[in-house]
Amino acid sequence: MCERQYGDAPNVEMLGRIDLTMAYVPSHLYYILFELLKNSMRAVVEHHSHSGTISTLPDIRVVIADGEDNEDVAIKISDLGGGIPRSISERILTYLYTTAGPVSTDLEGLEDFGRENPLAGLGYGLPISKAYLQYFGGDLELMSMDGHGTDSFVHLSRLTDNEELLP
Repeated sequence: MCERQYGDAPNVEMLGRIDLTMAYVPSHLYYILFELLKNSMRAVVEHHSHSGTISTLPDIRVVIADGEDNEDVAIKISDLGGGIPRSISERILTYLYTTAGPVSTDLEGLEDFGRENPLAGLGYGLPISKAYLQYFGGDLELMSMDGHGTDSFVHLSRLTDNEELLP
């Protein structure tokens, strides 16, 4: 999606327990990681295209931390995409907030199951990701340095005998 939108995309470097297997809802985990990686890729490309260094995009690093005694599995996604200004950091995890421009509502010519999905702009990717994680006892945290980059921390509670957490 990033290459289609911008003509380029950063590499993703996987570190840590990349051979990890665990019980979790695959569609939720896919959605969460897809949203976070999509946001990181967009930030890296946009930040570095403004600085004129798009030919040398820095990698996005994904670190999976797990151990026998860990109560959860932690996944950190780190990018050098310029970070999130503190003035908007409170709104990042709220529904319908987006930093992307308006999404086209012209539905003419679009096909079912087409590849024309926008890279960003709908404003529900991060809030839904956090809700999925919290429902199963995990969490999503964003730590950002404005002008530098963002670290996203996904905490996956091990799905053993935990009860569902309902609001």
